[in-house]
Amino acid sequence: MTNPNPPSGSPDKEPASEAQAAQNALGNTERAEAATTPQAQTAQGGTPEPRPSLGRLFVENLWAANTFTVTLLSLVLAIVVGGILMIISDPDVLSTYSYITARPSDALESSWTLVSEAYANLFKGAVFDPETFSGWLNGSNGWEAVFAPISETLTYTAPLVFTGLSVALAFRGGLFNIGAQGQATIGVILAALAGFLLPLPPGLHLLVAVLAGALGGAVWGFVPGILKARTGAHEVIITIMLNYVATYFLTWLIVQNGVQDPTRTDAISKAVDPSAQFPRLLGDNLRVHAGILLAVLATWAVAWLLNRSTLGFELRAVGANPDAARTAGISVTRTFVLIMVFAGLLAGLGGSNMVLGSTASALTPLVVAQIGFDGILVALLGRLKPWGVALAALLFGALQAGGNRMQSYSGISLELVTVLQALIVIFIAAPALVKAIFQLRAARAARLQTSLAKGW
Repeated sequence: MTNPNPPSGSPDKEPASEAQAAQNALGNTERAEAATTPQAQTAQGGTPEPRPSLGRLFVENLWAANTFTVTLLSLVLAIVVGGILMIISDPDVLSTYSYITARPSDALESSWTLVSEAYANLFKGAVFDPETFSGWLNGSNGWEAVFAPISETLTYTAPLVFTGLSVALAFRGGLFNIGAQGQATIGVILAALAGFLLPLPPGLHLLVAVLAGALGGAVWGFVPGILKARTGAHEVIITIMLNYVATYFLTWLIVQNGVQDPTRTDAISKAVDPSAQFPRLLGDNLRVHAGILLAVLATWAVAWLLNRSTLGFELRAVGANPDAARTAGISVTRTFVLIMVFAGLLAGLGGSNMVLGSTASALTPLVVAQIGFDGILVALLGRLKPWGVALAALLFGALQAGGNRMQSYSGISLELVTVLQALIVIFIAAPALVKAIFQLRAARAARLQTSLAKGW
């Protein structure tokens, strides 16, 4: 006879037993979670679990070791260390510390006055000056004085955006582009030559000059790209050497007939025609020009390239693991070349901004300044993200614009601004140091998600 009740371990009942056990386990879990909710505890007569406020959750997650907090605290540390350097470098303030035990107020007041005035002038020269705003309301000066600090900041920001994007794009592709300085130099040379040698109508003249600068940077980026891809030569060494070649080529070119200004005996070229210069956005008395709009457009284009395009995916894949990318069918050689070409193109646009904008109108040995090397700092501070690079360039532009006023009104050396930039990058590059100084906790996103899931 057939047993109507087969044992539970028989094959006939095993699937049903597993399903029933899973349902029971799920039900037990749901009942256990329901019992722990504040409503269930109140119904059972127990004390409900305290409900943390959104403000508390925000503060707990804010004081965590995330990117925003570490970056902000790095700025704070750089400002504090910069203030200490101001005090040490000022002999009058430093002399008050010789009798600090007798009258500590002298040392504290003089230190506070020096540092606060210096940083106040830095802010006024970079962002906003309340005195000029009051003068505008009273009619003693025009609106241009109010926007002059912002104009200067944006003027210094535009070329840094391009060189920062150049370095960041190469980094994302696994290459260290030290050659943004040389690529910007070649870009400024070709942009200037097109600006004063080609007799073209306005509009078209500017377009040709900008494209010439971009082409020059792209060619100078192609050289290390093809050598890296074909021969395995290290891009750092090649780009450093090309920086020297570009610098000396600029110095040689300026003094050649047809390029040098015939009315001058020093090393300076002819001035770029007004038809080849970027139009100014806020009038002739303010230096900010349309190059800042081109910088925003370039930032958006790089962000789209990295995150939305097939080429951007291949670029990031090669940067993460070239061998795996090659196995997946991606041409590493082609990608390396394209990375350096695009990086050089961006740096060339940064160079063209220097001579087609309002920063300079002729070639000199120092026309490019240090925008290529500053682009490395901007890329690191921006965490190699396009919009982060743009914000970092804005910060560096503000430091440069405000540093001019800080030097004029407070007597602080302009080199201190460079020290501040270096300190910011040092602290950004050493997040473990910032976490240790401020005792930052690990990010608590999991707790926040759990709290929101429970309805807190």
